[in-house]
Amino acid sequence: MSNYLAIDLGAESGRIILGTLKSGKFKMKEIHRFANGAITANGTLRWDIIRIFREIRIGLAKGSKFGPIKSVACDSWGVDYVMLKGDGPLLSLPFTYRDERSFKSYENAMKRFSQREIFEGTGIASISINTLYQLFDDALNRPEILNFSDKFLLIGDYITWLLTGKARAEETLISGSQCWDTRKRDWAWPVIKKLGIPKHIFPKAVKPGVKLGKMLPYLAKETGLAKTEVVTTCAHDTAAAVAAVPATKGDDWAYLSSGTWSLLGVELPKPLVNETVRKAKYTNEVGFGGTSRFLKNLVGLWVLQECRREWMEKGEVSDYGQIVKLALKAPSLRSLIRPDDVRFAKRGDMVAKVQAFCRETKQPVPKTHGEIARCVLESLALLYRIEMDGIEQLTGRKLKRLHIVGGGCRNALLNQATADATGRTVIAGPVEATAAGNILVQAIAMKEVSNLDNLRQIVRKSFAVVTYAPKPSPDWTAALIKFNGLKRA
Repeated sequence: MSNYLAIDLGAESGRIILGTLKSGKFKMKEIHRFANGAITANGTLRWDIIRIFREIRIGLAKGSKFGPIKSVACDSWGVDYVMLKGDGPLLSLPFTYRDERSFKSYENAMKRFSQREIFEGTGIASISINTLYQLFDDALNRPEILNFSDKFLLIGDYITWLLTGKARAEETLISGSQCWDTRKRDWAWPVIKKLGIPKHIFPKAVKPGVKLGKMLPYLAKETGLAKTEVVTTCAHDTAAAVAAVPATKGDDWAYLSSGTWSLLGVELPKPLVNETVRKAKYTNEVGFGGTSRFLKNLVGLWVLQECRREWMEKGEVSDYGQIVKLALKAPSLRSLIRPDDVRFAKRGDMVAKVQAFCRETKQPVPKTHGEIARCVLESLALLYRIEMDGIEQLTGRKLKRLHIVGGGCRNALLNQATADATGRTVIAGPVEATAAGNILVQAIAMKEVSNLDNLRQIVRKSFAVVTYAPKPSPDWTAALIKFNGLKRA
């Protein structure tokens, strides 16, 4: 029996997960959880990264009580980063990707570069939240911090640096930054240079599944993990989740990592970079084992999360289970939004935004919690339909199955709506795909699991999934026509 620890950081919460591998079967146990979220500082949105690391240390100490731990690794959300100088802990609290500066710097970057040039140089779709545009904002408005620093690290890599003192940029995480050329597997130097971002801050890259060494002495003593290896896993949470998709061999399946964001795509043997792909706003990120994650970043459950936050602040609802129950009682396909409308990407007043969109498009305005939730969830299902059809056209594949992993796979209403809207079989689970992928990639580094196929075989043996068969209906056909006709900003 072998024990591993995963540090799994999300935008809403962080967890320390214990994974146990025995006789080809795998179990996980959450041993520490803490709330996460943006904090406001001088009118900007930041991550309280020092508090996050304090919680991680508490969780690691708890993990050591379960017996010998083979290794530990961290995965996180993408694009946000910390600036460093020497062995100092950080130069400033990291911005969150939802801070207004991301949107402004993106517009400024497009005055110097066309989206076509950037896509050709990176293979990554241009989205305002990407690291590239945040660094460009630093170059324009905080050049002193770029010049003074000697490196930047994305969040997951930063935590690994705090554990080991070794600055490495893990490929699955940095590939989504739009600072990385996914075809050359190197930093996108021409793009970086043209935007005036100094070359010296970019650290050495490393693949997932590599041993980095032991923890720093003070942490080893504090946590009780002196003999534990720190390794690189798929440090991007989506890459870790995709690694743990319980799919069998073949190219007739797609994946959806369902959470705050919806990451919808397929696994390709190499990046797909052409003008048609760029116009469709698809991206090519690094996957485990030399694969390419061909995907699209879609606004996911963020819209419903924001509605829930507003309702909870007023004491009106308690949790997602209650919201889904209310949605099931509401009329189906009565009102729809375009979740990919830019207004829904920004924080605040989400209920009013949903209602305003319906009003502007001359639909019945949803008023109750259930009506609003149903509107959001069914709209997401229709968005998935359009994008799955688009993936088929771009790749030439025929997609019959959609594997949904992550927290959103617990939402039975959304899962069935997705099956009905897409006309494809939906296989939901595991919920904890990110943590599972994190730990099982560690097991590959520790020579206990052989490869990606073996990893997925273990996932299939270890986790139950729920299958949703599509139920064809003229109502969904009409809804798709209506959805396609909705204008978005």
